[in-house]
Amino acid sequence: QVQFVESGGGLVQAGESLTLSCAVSTSTFDNLAYGWFRQIPGNQREMVAFISSGGTIHYKESVAGRFTISKDGGKNTVYLQMDTLKPEDTAVYYCNGDFIIATVFSGDFASWGPGTQVTVSS
Repeated sequence: QVQFVESGGGLVQAGESLTLSCAVSTSTFDNLAYGWFRQIPGNQREMVAFISSGGTIHYKESVAGRFTISKDGGKNTVYLQMDTLKPEDTAVYYCNGDFIIATVFSGDFASWGPGTQVTVSS
């Protein structure tokens, strides 16, 4: 089973940047599509960024132009560069992935990693 471990969260002020990392334990890293998701307590988890195995990228409208998703097959790691952070970006951030793109967009995964907390103060 593929495992995902997120890191890099923290407490920052509005306007600052953070880079999240997601270590993926699999021998098929390059064949998966990945998404970064976030969840505020009491709310549903939402996808904020997507990258396909071929490098096609999509962003949630509210983060487009501020967040950048990337991946490194040599390190089995997916990244989320977050710039110009806003208080409304405060959430627990998760990554996940699958061979099927529709699964990533639906967020319907059997398991999730621990996530990493991002807190943006105003």
